[in-house]
Amino acid sequence: MRGNDYRVLDPRESLTPTLTVSVVIPAFGGQDKLDLVLAGLARQTYPAALTEVIVVDNGSTPPLRLPATRPAGTRLVVCARPGRPSARNAGLAEATGDVIHWLDSDVILTPGAIEAHMRWHHAAPYLVVTGYIRFTGAEVPAELPADLEKHFEPAEPHAWIVDLVERTDGLTGNPQRPFSLHVGGATSVNARLVAAAGPMDEELILGQDTEMGYRLAQAGAVFVPEPAARAYHLGPTMRMRDKQPIDRVSHAFVADRIPAYRWLRGHPGRQWKVPYVVVVVDGTAGYDVVRPAVDALLAGTVPDISVLVTGPWDTLDRDRRAPLRDPDLDLVLVHGHYLHEGRVHLSVAETVDPAVPFVLRLPPGWIPGEDTLARLLELARDEGLGLVNVLLGESPEGVVAARLERVSAFARARLVVAPGEDSDDAVDTVSGVSWVEGETYGFTAEPAPLVGRRAAYRARTEAQAEAALLAKEAERLRAQVAKWKDEAGRWRRSAVELRRDVGTLRRQLAAANRAQRSLRGLVTTTMKRALRKRQPG
Repeated sequence: MRGNDYRVLDPRESLTPTLTVSVVIPAFGGQDKLDLVLAGLARQTYPAALTEVIVVDNGSTPPLRLPATRPAGTRLVVCARPGRPSARNAGLAEATGDVIHWLDSDVILTPGAIEAHMRWHHAAPYLVVTGYIRFTGAEVPAELPADLEKHFEPAEPHAWIVDLVERTDGLTGNPQRPFSLHVGGATSVNARLVAAAGPMDEELILGQDTEMGYRLAQAGAVFVPEPAARAYHLGPTMRMRDKQPIDRVSHAFVADRIPAYRWLRGHPGRQWKVPYVVVVVDGTAGYDVVRPAVDALLAGTVPDISVLVTGPWDTLDRDRRAPLRDPDLDLVLVHGHYLHEGRVHLSVAETVDPAVPFVLRLPPGWIPGEDTLARLLELARDEGLGLVNVLLGESPEGVVAARLERVSAFARARLVVAPGEDSDDAVDTVSGVSWVEGETYGFTAEPAPLVGRRAAYRARTEAQAEAALLAKEAERLRAQVAKWKDEAGRWRRSAVELRRDVGTLRRQLAAANRAQRSLRGLVTTTMKRALRKRQPG
């Protein structure tokens, strides 16, 4: 599968079930709802012999119990530490299935829901499948109705998921953030993916589902929405009731952990727990080679960065008697120069957090320009590339190149690479590979004066000054327009007065014409009378 395009799979083919599934249900109180959820699981069409259900009592008072109507492979465990992530992790630790199916204790699955999930998992071993939940305001019944749809409809759809799926062509047109689909209400995950990504983050207050979805994506997951896996949520979710307060809390934490949410990282200079890109630099190449490259990276227009400088730092023993003759002097200088720089990490081995979206491997002797990294990242994002090779030079030993690697693409490639196949070829298959010229993207072999944020500051200052001038000009134009409006108003008033005067003159002229006609008539009449008197009798 390329990107998140799962359409090459056909889960409608006949299924011979072989995979086991562990349904993990964290619960805090709500025994009446849990009884209905377990009754719904007992009706599933997926083989009961391949299904286990783990209910995690997260400190309920009174303690939860298992009802009579439940799947045969159901067991109850207790997690004393409060919080849904802790309860899920406790259930995960007990799970033995090939697939982990998260389920909330107030979500009732329709009979074919788990089978709809498992059809996908039989088709590929690195999927995350989310069902369609509808939210019902109907009264919680004492027993599970025979016809769920008849009882619970009309119900409100999970609007934001439906919207996300529809506007991204089923997530196939959204290769950057399909992990947003990972919600804990009714989502299933291949257990090997969970093992690679790690358990729920118990330090988070909210947003744990999305953060785990991000780590699953980094581990190579493909995210699939499945409308046939239907479920009913008994009542509205906390997010539906309090979306804005929840977003306020979750955004404060997930910003540190999900670099893909760029809009949450608007600060121009601060550091984050998981950087957007890690640049790997060979610290043994010599102080005069290492420093220009590292300094240029730190001065670039991508502040969300961590520079990993590798070298034998654990064996370094400074010669304090004759430091200038120390054979490890260059290592000492590199170590001392960057030891207290927060965005530089001196490491013996190349250890990169798998949650980091991008890794740039920079060969010794090459220095990026101010916008080099930003432009390479833009290229990778816009074209969805898993690898951008940057041709820097050629020598008798071969090609010298920098590599910008998308971590999730390489994780996916490791899942699907054939024996003997080159890993870059597998990355090309699942995500795409491109070659570009280093000179085009600002790489040089000679150090240059650093501008970096000074240039950015100067540009910002100039922009602010220009904005101030434009604001003054706008104010002048507004004043001129106001003046023109006043003059126009005076002209309009003058025109009204003129039209009124013209009307008066027209009326006066009409009256004069009428008087003139009357006078003419009177003169004519008088003359006629005078003529009749002069005629002889």
